[in-house]
Amino acid sequence: MSEITKKLGYFSWNELLTNDVTAAKQFYSELFGWQMDDITCGGMDYTTLKANGDEIGGIMKTPAEAGEMPPMWGGYVTVEDADASAAKAEALGGKVCVPLQDIPDVGRFCVIKDPQGAMLSLISYEK
Repeated sequence: MSEITKKLGYFSWNELLTNDVTAAKQFYSELFGWQMDDITCGGMDYTTLKANGDEIGGIMKTPAEAGEMPPMWGGYVTVEDADASAAKAEALGGKVCVPLQDIPDVGRFCVIKDPQGAMLSLISYEK
């Protein structure tokens, strides 16, 4: 991941949640020429995406707790402190939909919903 994407307020990561990871990998590698690396992160399978050698996102199986959610892309915005930003989002009328949690060796994130219903992930990276 390039350092510019870790700047505060920037979109830093894009992630696809899907029930058919294999088909998604084939589609996006052929469509965009993305390079893909399969890893295990926090006990789950994950595919990192690279464009021209730069990590830009990932693909993962939709978690069971998401229920019948259709496949979708989600964006992460870099914040200084995920906990403080989540609290501020709630104070502004938003809602935390996926509770704050740590990603080993990456940082801390949550998913919020704004007052209009749009979803967005917030992430503070380890330094």
